[in-house]
Amino acid sequence: MSLIPGAVNFRDIGGLPAGGGRTRSGVLYRSGNLAAVDEVGGAAFRALGVRRVIDLRSDDEVAHAPSRVGDVEMMRVPLFLGSVTSFFIEDISLVEMYRALLERSGDRLVTAIRGILDAQPVVVHCTVGKDRTGLTVALALAAAGVDEDAVVADYALTEQNLPAWRGDRTLARIRAAFPDAKHLEELATKSPAPAMRGVLDQLRAEHGSAAGFLRAHGMTQGELDRLRAVLVED
Repeated sequence: MSLIPGAVNFRDIGGLPAGGGRTRSGVLYRSGNLAAVDEVGGAAFRALGVRRVIDLRSDDEVAHAPSRVGDVEMMRVPLFLGSVTSFFIEDISLVEMYRALLERSGDRLVTAIRGILDAQPVVVHCTVGKDRTGLTVALALAAAGVDEDAVVADYALTEQNLPAWRGDRTLARIRAAFPDAKHLEELATKSPAPAMRGVLDQLRAEHGSAAGFLRAHGMTQGELDRLRAVLVED
């Protein structure tokens, strides 16, 4: 189910438990790309009052499927340091992909999360809103004090939100290009809870917490305090 017709996996992260509080509704949205938003979807998008869209896709992805949501600030923060197809060529697992993003793109993840602080309501999206969006939003939520089970559940929700026809069509297209890839289906269509649980465990082991990871890559404690104030109502 998507809030915006034409946008796959568009949803509000409001209502998640965060200690004694809850995440605010109408502040942070996550989505797949906005290239197929039609007139009806555009009207629904404008009704949300979105002030900024944070696009995590590469230049090639944006050129192939430009956003169609009208006059709103676009903030580009490409997270992959290389092409999307490189992960299929290397045939890495989902967990290995997330580890690579954390290792190679920590400063960009901080930039994207800083973008949430400066203008709301804000939309964070990539191509299907699963991996780059999932990792960015999970980091923001965890650093803001959202309960870990809720962070994991929000990430895992994407898999059931992706329409079956899209998965079948995408898998067929990628399988034709990479017939021997073992991790293809996982990379293209899955968001299993253990994958995000593993990310949070890794952050805890290496940095103490998601907030510790963001601090290690340049985010200040003041910014982290603002992040909680923006996302959570006590």
